[in-house]
Amino acid sequence: QVQLVEFGGGLVRPGGSLRLSCAASGGIFSSAAMAWFRQAPGRQRELVATISSRGTPSYEDSVKGRFTITRDNAKNTVDLQMNSLKPEDTAVYYCNRWGTSDWGRGTQVTVSS
Repeated sequence: QVQLVEFGGGLVRPGGSLRLSCAASGGIFSSAAMAWFRQAPGRQRELVATISSRGTPSYEDSVKGRFTITRDNAKNTVDLQMNSLKPEDTAVYYCNRWGTSDWGRGTQVTVSS
């Protein structure tokens, strides 16, 4: 089990950008695939992006071309760069060690004019 904490949420206008970061501690990181999920009120939690231990990314169709997931194993962090944000991107974003029940507490992203 690893401790995960998200940073970087906030308010942004449609079309704007925001960068989220997830810091991991208390366990392994460099050998673990990581993921970002999001959950809007009244909706199911949904997968946004994953990144393998080697840095290979994968994205949900709704964010392809707009979001970029990266990792820095030296810093034990995984980031999510979000560009061209839309109101439907509004949600609480969660960091997850892929395939496990290791979750961050979430960070709120609100896209609104």
